[in-house]
Amino acid sequence: MWREWIPFWRPGVSPYGGDVDLLFAGLLLASALVLGLLFFLLIVFCVRYRAGNPTDRGHRVEKSWHWEVGWTSASLVIFLLLFVWGASVYLEIYQKPQGELSVFVVAKQWMWKVQHPGGQSEINSLHMPVNRPVRLVMASQDVIHSFFIPALRLKHDVVPGRYQSLEIEAITAGHYHLFCAEYCGTDHSGMIGEIVAMEPADYAKWLNDQGPANSLAREGGALFRELGCSGCHAANSSVHAPLLEGLYGKPVPLSDGSTVTADDKYIRDSILLPRSQVAVGYSPVMPSFEGKINEDQLLRLVTYIKSLADRAP
Repeated sequence: MWREWIPFWRPGVSPYGGDVDLLFAGLLLASALVLGLLFFLLIVFCVRYRAGNPTDRGHRVEKSWHWEVGWTSASLVIFLLLFVWGASVYLEIYQKPQGELSVFVVAKQWMWKVQHPGGQSEINSLHMPVNRPVRLVMASQDVIHSFFIPALRLKHDVVPGRYQSLEIEAITAGHYHLFCAEYCGTDHSGMIGEIVAMEPADYAKWLNDQGPANSLAREGGALFRELGCSGCHAANSSVHAPLLEGLYGKPVPLSDGSTVTADDKYIRDSILLPRSQVAVGYSPVMPSFEGKINEDQLLRLVTYIKSLADRAP
């Protein structure tokens, strides 16, 4: 393998790691060729037109358009090919696989809090099975962070006020570094963790060893009732509000004539900014919960509403 000839190179452990490495090497090679040509021309011109060299300095206004057009066209073709190559790798990485496992990540100064669907939680570490796609649903509680796993060749910004999704997969069991790659305050350098990739049987045992815990959906259901949401969204409620059973993943017509899909973002916005996307046939009477619940509570509410997707309205 060509990577074995590069000093200090560490191979990736994701299915697309080789493609990312090859693209990176291609970009380095293209940049080195451009830089080499530039220095070659600089040296040639310095030697050829140095003081005292009897070279012809006439015809200063003569155009060398064929060289300029050729160089510009060649550069355009090369970098367009690099763009298409990079776009294909990007689409390969960010395509949504089937049968993925969803894990929730909340970033805050200066830690990563991970929540598994079964209610297991961990700080600054993420346990995951090998050879199975894992979908991370990430949110920031304060400032911009960046979820960076060098071994998986992945980095994704985590922006406050919205959900970010990232699909990851490891093909080799082991412990891998996790960093925040966006300066986020005084202790930014200490916002580190690890990804623990495990064989499926070991991962199942690890989940079981974390002790009994309520699932995120069950905790979200309790919070849903505690906040009084069931008083409006229940089938027997006197308040005219949308039913949530069977909502997730379905198209929702809005009062402005547009249609959105009821995904994680839509549910989040409906809780924090209920007047931004009002469903057709309903009045904008729902109060905003912005500032009243934190990201952990919001995560549980969204998970609970998603769990109602298979129930008939």
